[in-house]
Amino acid sequence: MRIEPVPMDDSERLVVEVSQALASNAPLRIRGGDSKAFLGRPVQGTPIDTRSHRGVVSYDPTELVITARAGTPLAELTATLDAAGQMLPCEPPAFGGAATVGGMVAAGLAGPRRPWSGSVRDFVLGCRVITGEAKHLRFGGEVMKNVAGYDVSRLLAGSFGCLGLITEVSLKVLPKPRALSCLTVDLEAAEALRELSAWRRAVLPISAACHVDGRLHVRLEGGVGSVASAVDRIGGAELDPCFWDDLREHRLAFFDDPRPLWRLSLPNASPLTALPGDTLLDWAGAQRWLKSTAPAAAIRQIAHAAGGHATCFTPETDAEPFTPLPPTLLRFHQQLKRQLDPRGLFNPGRLYAGL
Repeated sequence: MRIEPVPMDDSERLVVEVSQALASNAPLRIRGGDSKAFLGRPVQGTPIDTRSHRGVVSYDPTELVITARAGTPLAELTATLDAAGQMLPCEPPAFGGAATVGGMVAAGLAGPRRPWSGSVRDFVLGCRVITGEAKHLRFGGEVMKNVAGYDVSRLLAGSFGCLGLITEVSLKVLPKPRALSCLTVDLEAAEALRELSAWRRAVLPISAACHVDGRLHVRLEGGVGSVASAVDRIGGAELDPCFWDDLREHRLAFFDDPRPLWRLSLPNASPLTALPGDTLLDWAGAQRWLKSTAPAAAIRQIAHAAGGHATCFTPETDAEPFTPLPPTLLRFHQQLKRQLDPRGLFNPGRLYAGL
């Protein structure tokens, strides 16, 4: 018989550990499930573990808001929402099942539904965070309009723990769609992008679109009638809905290739660009996964020329994981870091040197 972990408020212990690090000027490496530890620059510091600070604090399905502690497993949050017929639309990856709510927000990674529903940041309503001065503060709230000045809770999304230690998050959730259908169509990449553009203009209820191995894969979600009409228009063969889970979690055969993995984030409707390696198109082409041994500078130049940026998901390479920031933007990041973490305690250097 499986015994479920008991929800626990362990914030006092976390504040004490941050206070001790502040007193000794010792850097901290924030960790939850460590499911995304591979992403970013390596961090040297004393581990501070959030997993004992866990549990859903409040959830009212009628309000479409859930509040959970940072160490809560993402799978537990998803199961709670699923039981009420709701979901977190940004579909964050769990990468092996160990992911926590705090790590989900800190990494800011979203799944196949991202272009149609929004990013992790778009669903963060508020949070509690321990700052670099060991203060346990609350930012934002449980309603979208509760924002004044800097929206710190959303700044934390994608910060990889460099700004503070997230202890609690309030998230906007949505009902699951009434109808779902997944299709696969034999199309080359250029033709697939043209079709997706036409379907976008026709307002088809697409919630995911991926092209790999000469086939376009599409997920349709919405009302029963609109989904049925879109199925008739697109045609093709039925696709197992688990495909989207495998894509989100990098379990498709494409990701088994031993070459370094790059993620190119490009503007919507970007034209097809020749890339030096094998490519998987996600987000209807706005996210392009690349398996390549080409130099980092060459890959980043291609992404920059298309109006986007490139991130290296393979830690064993010599490439910087994130695209270097222009001097002005880097100064802004450094100023923000000094405001929230003046002594540089949290995950030093995880994003960039000096951050």
